Amino acid sequence: MIARKHKKTGRTSAAATPEPSPNNRRRDDDDGDDEQEEEEVPEDRRLPPPPPPAKETPRSGRRGPRGQAAGWPGRGARAGREKSPPRPARLWDDKVPVKRRKMSQKKIFLVFVAISTVSLLLHHGGHLSWTMEAFHLGCPVPRSHPAPGLKPKHTNVAFLKTHKTASSTMQNLLFRFAERNNLTVALPVQACSHQFCYPRSFTSHFVHPHTLPPNIITSHMRFNKAELQRLMPNDTIYVTILREPSSMFESLFSYYNQYCQSFKRVPNGSLEAFLVEPWRYYRPDEKDSMYARNTLTFDLGGDKDRPATDVAYARLFVAEVERVFSLVMIAEYFDESLVLLRHLLSWDLDDILYVKLNMRTPGSKRSLTPGLPAKIRAWNSLDARLYDHFNASLWRQLSALGPACVAREVRLLRQAQERLMRRCFGGRMPLLRSAAQIKNKDLRPWQPSDKVDIVGYDLPINLSHGFLSPAQELCLKLIMPEVQYTRVLLRSQSLRYRRGFQLRPPQQSHPLQQPVRSLPPRHPQVHHNQPLHAVPGPASGTGSTSTSKPAAEKQGQIAKLDSKSSQTHTS
Repeated sequence: MIARKHKKTGRTSAAATPEPSPNNRRRDDDDGDDEQEEEEVPEDRRLPPPPPPAKETPRSGRRGPRGQAAGWPGRGARAGREKSPPRPARLWDDKVPVKRRKMSQKKIFLVFVAISTVSLLLHHGGHLSWTMEAFHLGCPVPRSHPAPGLKPKHTNVAFLKTHKTASSTMQNLLFRFAERNNLTVALPVQACSHQFCYPRSFTSHFVHPHTLPPNIITSHMRFNKAELQRLMPNDTIYVTILREPSSMFESLFSYYNQYCQSFKRVPNGSLEAFLVEPWRYYRPDEKDSMYARNTLTFDLGGDKDRPATDVAYARLFVAEVERVFSLVMIAEYFDESLVLLRHLLSWDLDDILYVKLNMRTPGSKRSLTPGLPAKIRAWNSLDARLYDHFNASLWRQLSALGPACVAREVRLLRQAQERLMRRCFGGRMPLLRSAAQIKNKDLRPWQPSDKVDIVGYDLPINLSHGFLSPAQELCLKLIMPEVQYTRVLLRSQSLRYRRGFQLRPPQQSHPLQQPVRSLPPRHPQVHHNQPLHAVPGPASGTGSTSTSKPAAEKQGQIAKLDSKSSQTHTS
């Protein structure tokens, strides 16, 4: 018996020394001896008896209640005292391995997700910055790959390729987009060379039957809205490009100096002399006169020789162009124009990458003396009105998109282009080369004359021979000039057409294929803009400038289409 004073009541009581048990064992903070006390506990507050002890090996690594090792008696137990039975295992003891397995699975899954994310970002390195910057600036996110719920890419496009306006670069971009997305590009019949029998007004008869029905059309033509609507799908988006008239006219004068009679008459090939008395050298109805005045207006289907005093015609023409074309790009702001094009067509960053093509060397360019730009604009008054109107329109659209967003997209576009060029040219930017220096004949640009040097690019030696991978083929197509790329594209589409023709029912054919066999005669040397006096604007559907002739003479003219003349119309 041991006499004790109760801690709460202060009463002294005698109690027998009980056997130690898990329910009444307590650790003394000073010396570790276990002291026991017993107190009357109401029946409703008594704990239920413990379950029978479990026979298991104690775990030395886990601590029991009050800091003891589970299943072992308290420290400093009296000698001779029986060891208390091990504490029963808690319910979660048996589930520890299961939880550990689940945690391991979660860790493995998270590691896999992290590795996949890093791999994706490395594969599409530049695209992350698009999304992050778009989020930071509050701009529309430029997507880099298709995703559910996003607007699909628009694939039906008619691009009016104007002259000396960076349109060859734009054409190359559209050719590559068509190949990448397995689309059909309308290409000219062989009698028209690589253009749609320019400068004759476009007709669907000029389209090669193996390139029907088309999704994209982009080769040189004189615009004819009615014929294009007959050829292209109903949801086709119309796009074109303009250039500042003074710099464009200097380029035209230099490029076509040996072909356009109005330029050849000028003594010493002097642009200044031509602008002093343009009517002394210019003949409205002779061959290639469209290069000597209001070339943009002519390409758009308008009357290039309307007097500058006919303001009403100029206004109607500009309004009609604005109604037909969803986007009019500006060559001086090519990258900004591509940003608008990307948003208009819901395209990706990769779809608008490009390399500048069909450029002249600095030595082939003439500097304009003070006063010449004003004279050029006066001589090309319709082109000047077109440019001023659509240049202002372009900047209104860019302002609506947001200057910060446009600047960000332009910067990221140029960074992506630099990465592509370095990947194609062995880690460095390519050097422009003259045609004589380019070893690969498929990459040599056409030279208009010995007075003008058109430069191009050449691939590294390891990419110039043998079979090419898809990435190497992209590099090759990226710098391929217009004439060669047109031939390559026609070959591939003709092969696809023949394969599909074998699986086609005998009577199934495109409604536009039949008339292609009988080509209209080549344009006469006069009356280039005759139909447009009656119909002002690019919506004219009766813009053909050919005159009626006997069938035999018609076939003879088709056979005499010379390739030399057609080559002079590259941009």
